[in-house]
Amino acid sequence: MKLTTKIILGLIVGAIVGIILNIAAPGLFKVLDPYIFTPLGKIFLNLINMLVVPIVLFSIILGTAGLGDPKMLGRIGLKTIAYFLITTCIAIIIGIGLAYIIQPGLAGHFDTASAKYSAEKAPSIADTLLNIIPKNPIQALADGNMLQIIAFAIFIGLALTALGDKAKGIYKLVEQGNDIMMYLVTLVMKFAPYGTFGLIASAIGSQGFSAMKAMGVYMIVVILALVVHAIITYGGAVSLLARKNPIWFFKGFLPAMGVAFSTSSSNATLPVSMETAQDNLKVPEPISSFVQPLGATINMDGTAIMQGVATVFIAQVYGVDLSIGELATVVLTAVLASIGTAGVPGVGLILLAMVLNSVNLPVAGIGLILGIDRILDMARTAVNITGDASCAVIVAESEKKRKIKLQRKEA
Repeated sequence: MKLTTKIILGLIVGAIVGIILNIAAPGLFKVLDPYIFTPLGKIFLNLINMLVVPIVLFSIILGTAGLGDPKMLGRIGLKTIAYFLITTCIAIIIGIGLAYIIQPGLAGHFDTASAKYSAEKAPSIADTLLNIIPKNPIQALADGNMLQIIAFAIFIGLALTALGDKAKGIYKLVEQGNDIMMYLVTLVMKFAPYGTFGLIASAIGSQGFSAMKAMGVYMIVVILALVVHAIITYGGAVSLLARKNPIWFFKGFLPAMGVAFSTSSSNATLPVSMETAQDNLKVPEPISSFVQPLGATINMDGTAIMQGVATVFIAQVYGVDLSIGELATVVLTAVLASIGTAGVPGVGLILLAMVLNSVNLPVAGIGLILGIDRILDMARTAVNITGDASCAVIVAESEKKRKIKLQRKEA
């Protein structure tokens, strides 16, 4: 049986077990969760998280050195960031549009009196941009600060390119380090079906079926928006810009999507998503090594969709009519905040608090969606990493076409 099939089976069986225990035997779930489901999920997450920082460091260094020309690095960087910003705008517009069509906030009575949420303060966009350059690279590695690790790795990659043969030994060492990490990813992935089973069973079993039922329409809107965005935006972009079959793209990237769904973390899924993109989608290693770690840090289309739907939902529940100007503010704030809060734990809800503040909606309204956010977080993480992979495929094809054009001119 293929690993992809095993992971999907783990997801399905975990979901079924979680639902059955939640509805029929909540007492049994409380016994099984701390001794079986949570340990299985925790072991898998720890194994993957163990590899994230060294993989990002090695892969970005190799990616930057492999691209060679700093102009090429700048060109790929601009294409990548432009793609991320445009798709994030599209994502939040899809979310807002579907929320206004289906109107989840008018689907029932919601207890706003008991809705509570205290928002953590997110760093400003200016602070994030200024702090990209690490004062202490070792500290950045220890803290897992992805933007700082990426910046440090880019500088090392550029230095290796400039020094050439003088730094050949270091380049070889980094290459071997990357090979070791990729071997360990393959090893860890053998445990993935069991880890995904534990994570899904724990998440769904603990969510409370009554909460999911009460928020059913909101959940449907968010999931529908995620599916529409993945198929139309990513599938369309892969088809039009990369001239590739979207079915080939989604089928090839399915293993990474399954892992993302169970872990709810773009960073934790990064080793798997890079390996899948390189092996199944044939994205060259230098491009995958640059685009996907950057995307895992700043590309949050799934989160943007949740923000759009949640903002309209909370406005409808509290009886507030948002103007066109306020909706434009929601779009702009969400897109900019997705970069400003890169790497902050629980980033989805922190971003949502910032968006609600921007249009004077009560932040306490987040308390209404907290009960089911864990399940929706799994779905939006799968969409986030799919966006990173679609960008890597498109950038790879555009660079390939550019290379062919230059060769024709020279000939």
